[in-house]
Amino acid sequence: MKDPRPRNDHRRPPLDIDALWQLDRLAAASLSPDGRHAVCTVTRGDMEANRSRTALWLLDAQGHRPPRQLTTADGRHAQPAWSPRGDRIAFIASREQQGRKDDEPQLYLIAPDGGEARRASQVALGVEAFRWRPDGRGVLFTAWAWPELTGMAAQARRHQAWSARKDSGYATEQAQYREWDHNHPQDRVRHLLRLDFADDGKGRVQDLFEGTAWELPRGESTAESFDISPDGRRVAFVCDPAAVKVSGNRHVLVEMDLATRRTRVLADDADWSFAQPRYAPDGRRLALLAAHLGPDPTAPWRPALVTLGGRGKPAWRPLGTRWDHETESPLRWTADGRHLLLTAEAQGRCLLWRCTVDDDGDGGNGNGNGDGDGDGRFEVVADHGWVQGFDLAGDAEQPVLLTLVDRASHPPQVWVQRGAQAPRRIESFNDRRLAGHRLGRTEAVTIAGAQGDAVQLWLTYPPGFDRRRRHPLLQVIHGGPFVAVGDTWSWRWNTQVLASQGDVLAQVNYHGSSGFGHAFKRSIKGRLGELEFADVEAASDWLLQQPWADGRRLFAAGGSYGGFMTAWLNGRAAPGRYRALVCHAGVFDRVATFAADSWATRRHDLGGWYWDDLARVLRQSPHAAAGHMVTPTLVSHGALDYRVPDGNGLALYNTLKARGVDARLLWFPDENHWVLKPRNSRQWHREVLAWLDRHGRLAPPG
Repeated sequence: MKDPRPRNDHRRPPLDIDALWQLDRLAAASLSPDGRHAVCTVTRGDMEANRSRTALWLLDAQGHRPPRQLTTADGRHAQPAWSPRGDRIAFIASREQQGRKDDEPQLYLIAPDGGEARRASQVALGVEAFRWRPDGRGVLFTAWAWPELTGMAAQARRHQAWSARKDSGYATEQAQYREWDHNHPQDRVRHLLRLDFADDGKGRVQDLFEGTAWELPRGESTAESFDISPDGRRVAFVCDPAAVKVSGNRHVLVEMDLATRRTRVLADDADWSFAQPRYAPDGRRLALLAAHLGPDPTAPWRPALVTLGGRGKPAWRPLGTRWDHETESPLRWTADGRHLLLTAEAQGRCLLWRCTVDDDGDGGNGNGNGDGDGDGRFEVVADHGWVQGFDLAGDAEQPVLLTLVDRASHPPQVWVQRGAQAPRRIESFNDRRLAGHRLGRTEAVTIAGAQGDAVQLWLTYPPGFDRRRRHPLLQVIHGGPFVAVGDTWSWRWNTQVLASQGDVLAQVNYHGSSGFGHAFKRSIKGRLGELEFADVEAASDWLLQQPWADGRRLFAAGGSYGGFMTAWLNGRAAPGRYRALVCHAGVFDRVATFAADSWATRRHDLGGWYWDDLARVLRQSPHAAAGHMVTPTLVSHGALDYRVPDGNGLALYNTLKARGVDARLLWFPDENHWVLKPRNSRQWHREVLAWLDRHGRLAPPG
């Protein structure tokens, strides 16, 4: 089906925040084993109820029949996965069924041809993430367990007692104990468990890590940290070998025999970290991601290969050591075991790549130190937009490739390519609604940034853009810092919504952004703010030189690291250069932000601990320039933000008030690092636009 592009006639309104919340949000798309069907999650916002609901939808991968909703029960249905035979779809949900309401998320099964979903687990600890066993008779799943207990009955009793407690204090001695907006379960660790299905939903559950020191990484809540061999006899998983578990530690690769629970270490190197193992179809090799940490913790994640079998120690080697890209996506083998599929960013887009694996290559010596290219040869196989996810099915002769792709002009869409045929869309969820709105054009330009380096700048023009008129300018500075903006759709900082009022929206991929090579990414280490500030200022200079720019109406906004940069601008840009700023969830005080869940990795970004070199850390902290802050600023923050604790936003707001600077605070007691509730999202957008209007966005100052 052809991807429709809306006509830009003036009778249709631009996209606003209410229209954005009426769009369907597609995610987690996957193919049936035969490639004839697909399943995905569709999330729909409910402004009246101030919540979102997620359901599973069945798609005809051949494009003959319209999508059909599979689940209708209230709640959130997540992680759909086809059974090996394609006769069932498993997913995770908290539901009420047969008079019993789930206290913790459980595993459910539903037939793709319809009918009611059936609860397949009754695990007191809940089911966090899972993978089907190859025989289809059960799954392996992750859950937080008390490591000192023996037997699932003991786990259930402890969980019941914990849930019934009257006190609310959280006591811990763990170094990493919370993440984003929630605490890790007190006194528990992430284990891998086995579930054998039974007709009554009370299948046998076995904790595979019981009585051992093994645990899965605490910061990974997906099933990508483990994989099951094609014969169903082994499971490979990654774990943190350090005594003190914190984010940023290296991970090793381990394999367990499921019958005996005996383990062996497959890859363990003091300078390398491993992630996301994936067995080859023959079961004799494992693909995984590897990063050469050593002295540089920002080293890119790239594919690697472990050769199994034999009596000696398994050998591993990196693939594509000269391929200057990074992937954090899941790896998928082609049916013939000759290629790996993965995604990686390049110049403001996320592409799907194919890595050819040649077992006779000369790229490694078994310890990851080969100086060849690791026999990985990379080519792009899908470049139509930003690939948010993908899946592969079928056989070697007729492979079926599914991609979930968005662009700056549309939210995620599902495309399928069969063999050598051209890709085709198999759904049209948002076409009608988008066709009712005018959208702006997006393009990328290259400017000279810090140190004279080429820097990418993305522009989104308002609907009906007129080059003969003077337009207000809004720089939206992306978060990260080690991510990028580009030709992609955002549900939070949506460029179409923000440009809909007539602004030209600019987003610069400053130094540190991903997708422009490792040297560009690591260039900001130990001097945060310096090069990025020069890039943002260079972008502003370029904008102000354009004939359609109104130099009297230049604004800047950003969230997370972008919020850090707006606070940085306030203390370091020339007074009056920016008429007003918007700082959401931004770092203000580098020392106070040591309360964040990511504290363990900050020394790598800042170049050391604050107590060892306070002067250096303060040079990278916006609050050090508070005495120069004069620009009016809207500060927004959520109380449940553990990534950038809300004390940052409150301190920035209080500082501005103490200095007599025009400032406004928007604080959410029930939001985290983002603003996720529909009504809160609408309030945030209205506050942002009203703040810019108040400072002359609609009418140039006299």
